[in-house]
Amino acid sequence: IALDQKRIIVDAYAKFIIRDPLKFYISVGNERVAQSRLASIINAKIRGVLGKENLVNLISTNRNKLMSQITKDVAEEAKDFGIDVIDVRIKRADLPSANSEAIFRRMQTERTREAKEFRAEGFEVGQTIKSKADKEVAIIIAEARKTAQITRGEGDGLRNKIFADAFGRDPEFFSFYRAMQSYEKSLISGSETSLVLSPDSEFFRYFGESGLKKVLKK
Repeated sequence: IALDQKRIIVDAYAKFIIRDPLKFYISVGNERVAQSRLASIINAKIRGVLGKENLVNLISTNRNKLMSQITKDVAEEAKDFGIDVIDVRIKRADLPSANSEAIFRRMQTERTREAKEFRAEGFEVGQTIKSKADKEVAIIIAEARKTAQITRGEGDGLRNKIFADAFGRDPEFFSFYRAMQSYEKSLISGSETSLVLSPDSEFFRYFGESGLKKVLKK
């Protein structure tokens, strides 16, 4: 059991040599007994060291440091058997199926939560950008309309000035010009509106020869 209460299944092995045959024979008698005694020591030392560590440390770069500590602890006790322990290694460390499923579910939950947070942050950023863009567009449109109104006003003013100047210089020609515009709108532009007017109406003043003479005589 690791420090964070996670159960793990460990498969380990040890490399050793018999350094003192006499002590070895007196203490354990033969290799089979020595292997059994070493297995018990290794099991106890692995439990002692791994039980002080979190699961994350067991699968990280700290693993080599942990194995060095286990090797040192096992070698210290194995000296009493005339044995030198060279190395202790973990071949495999697995989680029981129940623990694996629990960890997988927790990881899945964490990833789902993180994904939701990322989506929420992305949506918030997107809304901020959209709001800023909408505001900028509104400002641009307002400025464009303002400029258009100013330009239109300046154009209308210039047009009125031109008309006023023309009227001041030649009132009769100006009146003729405006009458031509009225004729174009009423009679030439395809309008289907019917006009009921007297032949001597002011509207027809330039239809007659006398009206044109007033303009042409200048």
